[in-house]
Amino acid sequence: MPTSFSMTICGIEELAGHNQAGFTHVLSILDPQWPVPEAFGAYGEHERLELRFDDIIEETPGMIAPQASDVRALLDFGRDLMAEPGANLLVHCHAGVSRSTASMLLILAQARPDLGAEAVAAEILRIRAKAWPNLRIVELGDAALGRGGTLASAVIGLYREQLARRPELGEFMTEAGRAREVALAGGASSG
Repeated sequence: MPTSFSMTICGIEELAGHNQAGFTHVLSILDPQWPVPEAFGAYGEHERLELRFDDIIEETPGMIAPQASDVRALLDFGRDLMAEPGANLLVHCHAGVSRSTASMLLILAQARPDLGAEAVAAEILRIRAKAWPNLRIVELGDAALGRGGTLASAVIGLYREQLARRPELGEFMTEAGRAREVALAGGASSG
């Protein structure tokens, strides 16, 4: 899918393996108390946005949920990236499954407003086969981009596809506090 920039998604454990990839832009999403990954010491010069919040979809005492301000920051970062010819983007979170895939989905949707939401979600799944985008981030971004709920609906379809491939994800995501995502996908949920 053509964009003006290259896209990679990964988790913290994979960062060292990407240090020769020549990334021009890195969106780093970390838990609030997590140290900056040492792997970045081996990366060349790049623009970097660091966001810090927990991988949750509901306000939870003692945790920091993604906020509209975080989504605005990542969309601003995406706009800057689109202005640079030949940009090469890496988005990472802890596992490269939820916060990073949601963020890349929004950056791609912003870069390609001509694409339908399902095509954007399909591209994220192609880039990162284990994608399960954080619904809160997607909902906030959907509103910010004026997509009328289509991105959130497409992500629910992506969850449905992931659950069909790996039904055990339903229980895992439910136990991780993500029961609403599982329920919206039509999966079994105990909470």
